Amino acid sequence: MTKKIILSSLISKSVISLGALLMILMSIIFIPSTAKAEPAEPTVVAAANAETQATVGYGLKFIGAGIAVGLGSIAGGIAVAGVGSAAMGAVVERPELMGRSLIYVGLAEGIAIYGMVVAIMILIA
Repeated sequence: MTKKIILSSLISKSVISLGALLMILMSIIFIPSTAKAEPAEPTVVAAANAETQATVGYGLKFIGAGIAVGLGSIAGGIAVAGVGSAAMGAVVERPELMGRSLIYVGLAEGIAIYGMVVAIMILIA
């Protein structure tokens, strides 16, 4: 019984850790690319305001993408924790259900992939 609990705990923690790692990688790769140098002498105030608004818009876009990936990964971890433990319990009782249980766990992991797809869509737009 404790082996099932430990296994489901490790699976859910690894999915959450993977989501956190993806968020860190996105912030390392994308946020520095949006940093813009301030103009030395702004000639027109309206141009400087437009520049600031564009920078804020880019920043919010990356924050939204990070939130999409982060929440998708956390939700995937929670889903895999529940589905994985139930699937392993079913496999212990009936070993022929192993293939089906892997499909269910894979569907639960798909939630994190949906979060990544949404983040890519946010970054492209």
